[in-house]
Amino acid sequence: MYLVESKGGAIACMLLALFFLGTWPAVLTRLERRGRLPQHTYLDYTITNLLAAVIIAFTFGQIHKGTHEAPNFLEQLSQDNFPSVGFAMIGGIVLSLGNLATQYAWAFVGLSVTEVVTSSITVVIGTTVNYFLDGKINKAEILFPGVGCFLIAVCLGSAVHASNAADNRAKLNALSKMNEDVERGSRPEEKAKPGTADFLVQLENRRSIKVFGKSTVIGLGITFFAGFCFSLFTPAFNLATNDQWHTLKKGVPHLSVYTAFFYFSLSCFFVALVLNISFLYRPVLNLPKTTFKAYINDWNGRGWALLAGLLCGFGNGLQFMGGQAAGYAAADSVQALPLVSTFWGILLFGEYRKSSKRTYILLIGMLSMFIVAVGVLMASAGHRK
Repeated sequence: MYLVESKGGAIACMLLALFFLGTWPAVLTRLERRGRLPQHTYLDYTITNLLAAVIIAFTFGQIHKGTHEAPNFLEQLSQDNFPSVGFAMIGGIVLSLGNLATQYAWAFVGLSVTEVVTSSITVVIGTTVNYFLDGKINKAEILFPGVGCFLIAVCLGSAVHASNAADNRAKLNALSKMNEDVERGSRPEEKAKPGTADFLVQLENRRSIKVFGKSTVIGLGITFFAGFCFSLFTPAFNLATNDQWHTLKKGVPHLSVYTAFFYFSLSCFFVALVLNISFLYRPVLNLPKTTFKAYINDWNGRGWALLAGLLCGFGNGLQFMGGQAAGYAAADSVQALPLVSTFWGILLFGEYRKSSKRTYILLIGMLSMFIVAVGVLMASAGHRK
């Protein structure tokens, strides 16, 4: 099996994971805004998310012949390591719940703010827990100021959302016939410019999750729930690979990062499969009912959904590979993924176009905090013996 051992290699894994994990939410948001049902999208996504873990396990996990201290992937499948497998699967369950929640949160509060809030909660809770689980191998005097930057970012992210929501209300109030346009679809079909009231109305008519008239508290509630779920998955994975609580029997080697990631992704897949199939017939947030047959026949955007699953799967795998080498607290620097998501949100979806000066100032402040935070957290990287 191949292991990342150098600090430079770990940082390279984290940077690549940052790009992947910041891009896949933009792909799923694009599909929702084009009207594809999130249940259909997430079922496609979860298939390739598991496929990425299988590919990583049979490549990096089988590259070299295993030893007793470091068995390869296939050898570990038959070993008595159930406690560590359980921690890995718990991590997959909470990640699946978090990812499932965010696909609904994106519709209510936007891609950028959702990623900011969930990532910041993940860092504040998850990084602190990982620091102690990893035996304090990361530099506390550098790590925790970085966590503080994330905490400031979550406050700024909430402020950005509130300011941008006020801007959108002002735009919509300027349309005297907004309600008639939304209900009857009487507005012209020409493409509106991003940032305008016409654009917001056309987006509402086209998207699968309708948000007009719904309280933003719903979106923020879903977002904070997702952030709490995300804050637990790396500590659970840390316990799975390093057995800090000494749950394994004497002589049983620790799970490799690749074996743990396989079980992690397997539980993530089954939770997503069960919940999304149930959501086909019992949808939430007033989404239309659908069927498994309709999902099978829905090829509109399927390629993008499958791509999103691969990006997320490889992103998580790279994060764990870097974390095993340099400490999972430092690997949480990939939670600066809103830097990437906000870029895609502005470029692809016209988020924050024609917003107020106040919104732009808050947005710049939020992104600045993330740039500082990712640099500080990576600088705190240690070296696991």
